[in-house]
Amino acid sequence: MPRSFTCGPRLFLLACCLALLAGCARDIPAFVPPAQRPVAAIDRPWPANRVLALAYHDVEDSDPDQRFLAVRTDQLVAQLEWLRNNGYQAVSVDQILAAGQGGAPLPPKAVLLSFDDGYRSFRSRVYPILKAMGWPAVWAPVGRWIDTPPDQPVRFGELRVPRDRFATWEDVRQMARSGLVEIASHTDDLHQGIPANPQGNAEPAAATYRYDAGARAYETPAAYRRRIADDVRRITRKIRQATGKAPRVWVWPYGAASGEALDIVRSQGYRMALTLDGGLGSVDAPLSMPRMLVTDSPDMPAFARSVLGAESRGDFRVAQVDLDYVYDPDPAQTDRNLGALVQRIADLKIDTVFLQAYADPTGDGLARAVYFPNRRLPMRADLFNRAVWQLRNRARVKVYAWMPVLSFDLPGIGRVLRLDPAHPDAPPAPDPAQYRRLSPFDPRARAAIADLYEDMARAAPIDGVLFHDDALLGDFEDAGPAALAAYRRAGLPDSIPALRADPDTLRRWTRYKSRALTDFTLALARRVRAIRGPQVETARNLYAEPVLNPASEAWYAQNPDDFLQAYDWTVPMAMPLMERVPLARSGAWIDRLVAAMRQRPGALERTLFELQARDWSAPGRPPVDSRILAGWMQRLQRAGVRHFGYYPDDFAHDRPALETIRPALSTAWYPHR
Repeated sequence: MPRSFTCGPRLFLLACCLALLAGCARDIPAFVPPAQRPVAAIDRPWPANRVLALAYHDVEDSDPDQRFLAVRTDQLVAQLEWLRNNGYQAVSVDQILAAGQGGAPLPPKAVLLSFDDGYRSFRSRVYPILKAMGWPAVWAPVGRWIDTPPDQPVRFGELRVPRDRFATWEDVRQMARSGLVEIASHTDDLHQGIPANPQGNAEPAAATYRYDAGARAYETPAAYRRRIADDVRRITRKIRQATGKAPRVWVWPYGAASGEALDIVRSQGYRMALTLDGGLGSVDAPLSMPRMLVTDSPDMPAFARSVLGAESRGDFRVAQVDLDYVYDPDPAQTDRNLGALVQRIADLKIDTVFLQAYADPTGDGLARAVYFPNRRLPMRADLFNRAVWQLRNRARVKVYAWMPVLSFDLPGIGRVLRLDPAHPDAPPAPDPAQYRRLSPFDPRARAAIADLYEDMARAAPIDGVLFHDDALLGDFEDAGPAALAAYRRAGLPDSIPALRADPDTLRRWTRYKSRALTDFTLALARRVRAIRGPQVETARNLYAEPVLNPASEAWYAQNPDDFLQAYDWTVPMAMPLMERVPLARSGAWIDRLVAAMRQRPGALERTLFELQARDWSAPGRPPVDSRILAGWMQRLQRAGVRHFGYYPDDFAHDRPALETIRPALSTAWYPHR
């Protein structure tokens, strides 16, 4: 008896341990064989007809002044020698344009050298180096600065700079005749900031609608286009007079591009436009040529790291932020909240923020107001521009506008309707368990939503757009009259029972809806790029189930292969608790999601996994423990994932905890340093 009594608890404890080990075994991170791991961009062959563009400014023999982004002369020589010794070859604008038209391809490791602002040092220091190496370059003066009389200082922002720091039109003429130098336009008088919002931020004049504080109004689109067109005509005329040739290359001040301004630039004969975005440029997109900014006069190790980093897309680390957390009826409190957000993002040391551009204080996903001036909805506060500008310039991150696709509160416009299979004779109605969405098949809805996207693009210098997860249609949606008419035009039945009558018709209907939603988002992206510029990227939220279970496309009208083909970034919601996965099995579920995406060649390079920082399935919607969230992030990295983020970030309450999450999220920490 005593023996049995003592052995019973031991056996019970042993059974518990074995069960625990079995559970842990199921949750061991998946091993990824080396052959299946992504290959770093710098270890791959140089992609065909791609070019690395470098943006230099002033050059000085000693004490390079960073107000002018100067580089020391001996460091410039060392950098160009390093490029040549490592197989890079400078190419001309002629070579890039010819390659884009089917001519001779660019050599591997092609480099475009550019020097902005029109400093005198280009002729005295840079040109002799270029001549000795036989390397071409682009030189981009600012008309107003070169026009400055010899006895007056140059108005350089808020500075008054001695005139002899800048070149003359005679210098421009001589460099144009050299055969090595392409003279580009850096605007006539747009290299300055102008008031951009009621809070007083000054933003790049070429890409910003001027805000008139006295009139409490923004510049109209017509007035903006006139201002830009006048400037383009002036600088084009001045360069033609000095060189005898019309300029072909446009260089955006501060790298800030505008689609509307680019339209004007293109119409006046320009064939290439240079930004300061990251990555390699393509001969197929000369009007959106990214450049690596060379600043702080880098030593050779720093320069080499920057060049090698520019060849790859880099790791994409994101926090998704509700602007509702920033807004307060008291403008002073709003400003304090914004300051706290910006500081937190800077402290996180990430590279991108998905920022809410619409208002959703009730949390039901329906946009009843927005945070930018617009034609369609109330403006809760004119806050989006300021938040974007502060995040980009103080936290040094890219900002994507997070917008609904269909969930806007616009009365009188057709909504997505669902046929209730339990009551097939009842009139279709909006699904109370889903987002209240406008029908993507209703022309009035499409026009209104496009207006909102255009107004958002005019409002702020965004880097991209995140299309929200409301872009979905269930397997009994859309049953509205506009949708049924669209099905009929596409050669499909025009009733839900007929559309679901057999597997083949259901499959064709599902694919039609998936493509319709994707096509609509791409149409919205075109409207945004027409305003803000071709460099604007796209991302779209994807539910996990269509990745894990392809048959579930019928329930969502979402297909990961469509997403990978259509968008710059596919953003699966890697949110196990939202999918009712027990916490003990959450890691294994994340592994399955990654493995399912990895089956598509190259998919992980264009996929960003978004984790959950709040448990919406639990009472009170508590935050996910920061240690659990950090563990998920580290698990993603061990599986070979480079691009991931989380939602939401509650900066006001340090959720997730900064000190816990940062080492797992930021590339400044684990596992990079």
